[in-house]
Amino acid sequence: MRGAPTILHLDMDAFYASAEQAAKPSLRGKPVIVGGLGPRGVVATASYEARVFGVHSAMAMAQARRLCPNAAFLIPRFALYRKVSDAVMRLLHTLSPLVEPLSLDEAFVDLEAGGTEATMEAARAVGERLRADIRAVTGLTGSVGLAGSKMLAKIGSEQAKPDGLVIIEPGTERDLLGPMSVRTLPGVGPATAETLRRTGIHTVAETREAGEAELVRLLGRAHGTSLFLMAEGRDERPVVAERDAKSISAEDTFDVDVTDRTRVQLEIARLADRCVRRLREAGRSGRTVVIKVRRYDFSTLTRSETLRGPTDDPGVVREAAARLIDSVDTTAGVRLLGVGVSGLADYTQEDLFAQAAQAAQAAQAAQAAHEALEDAGHPPGPERPEPVGERAEEASEGAGKPRHWLPGTDVRHTEYGAGWVQGSGVGRVTVRFEEPWSRPGRVRTFAVDDPALEPSEPLPLLRPDAGPGPAPQGEAADPSPDGTTDPAEGMGRDPREAEGPDGSAGAGGGPGQGQGQPVTSRP
Repeated sequence: MRGAPTILHLDMDAFYASAEQAAKPSLRGKPVIVGGLGPRGVVATASYEARVFGVHSAMAMAQARRLCPNAAFLIPRFALYRKVSDAVMRLLHTLSPLVEPLSLDEAFVDLEAGGTEATMEAARAVGERLRADIRAVTGLTGSVGLAGSKMLAKIGSEQAKPDGLVIIEPGTERDLLGPMSVRTLPGVGPATAETLRRTGIHTVAETREAGEAELVRLLGRAHGTSLFLMAEGRDERPVVAERDAKSISAEDTFDVDVTDRTRVQLEIARLADRCVRRLREAGRSGRTVVIKVRRYDFSTLTRSETLRGPTDDPGVVREAAARLIDSVDTTAGVRLLGVGVSGLADYTQEDLFAQAAQAAQAAQAAQAAHEALEDAGHPPGPERPEPVGERAEEASEGAGKPRHWLPGTDVRHTEYGAGWVQGSGVGRVTVRFEEPWSRPGRVRTFAVDDPALEPSEPLPLLRPDAGPGPAPQGEAADPSPDGTTDPAEGMGRDPREAEGPDGSAGAGGGPGQGQGQPVTSRP
């Protein structure tokens, strides 16, 4: 562990929900929940106004609706989140060449590598300037933790939420960590926590008191030794600018269990193609194809096949996935399917004859599946569930108007301009017309097939002609326009808009306060 606060951890505050509130003036100060909207949807992020009702990320959306029925329930808009994330990451790279992104809204920065002086004053100045710059460039807020190690910097940012800064001074680590839950330590998940609980270990202090030998006995040498060092406040993990992915995958959860065998095969082929797109975007190839099947009773199994060499050929991956799914009995019902590729490499080992044959077979199988599905009266398209995330995004980018207008979708009307969908049903769609820099807008209702209403791209969170730039240290303009707020009635209550695979966890944690020795700064 380093002896000065040279590691910075940034965590954007309730990122997805905050971005939606910034984009939609009528939702500012109100509970907003982003995620899959169907009966199997999962909360990706909840605004702080929703968290006071007990809603949190990774919660089932059905439970979130029961806890906070008056919240605005919206689909994620990943195109917007990526743009905001790119702007934030550019700011982080001005601080140091060593930036380790963990997700769209979270990253570590090694300030020492960027030439920042290893003192409390210098670290505080960098953290405060970063928070001001993020607000000026994106209109959103982020919380910053500064410490001598990655573990402590992350703990600091969690304590700083929302919109704060916490510096953990060297020498205070043991006292700070002692009363915390053992789940605070990196690498301690539910299984490890349960193993420790059975032996009476609940806190970090109790973990430290158990001793390294006991932890090794319980958890094995590697895990036990690492956990003991973490409990001592010692974390030597460096900030790594490029984190090498071990696998690339794509998966979807279905609103209704899939029992039709042809439908399962078609979904596997589609997921294989999506997985390969991600593989190619990353400039990688892979040697092992893996499928994941979660059945009606939540039991999950995987099957894998190792190829003769790395490939990024969609036909080869599709063919391997098809062979694997053939070995799985899905007649009782499937709630989730996934296809992944592991054993990644930076090149493709060409096996032209084998791959050409496999690709041809795969094409024939895919064509047969499509024909069989059409003959059965179940053509692929809007009839099948459209889970939240990439599939929803792909649908919005495709040609033609979506069959259902999903809550949160960006739209534009030829007469009323830009707006977003509040809800739809019974052949009607309700739209609120407002822009991120306007006052809360008016609500109007149209027929779902109104030719004047079209999907549109997300607007930037700040007015394009405002020319925002990094704010001076300690100064950050409030991006929210002053105005009254209207209730966002009718938010997505049509059950036919059901969608949602397992949502990814968003920015976690509710409002926190700095404890004891940490130095806390808030606006």
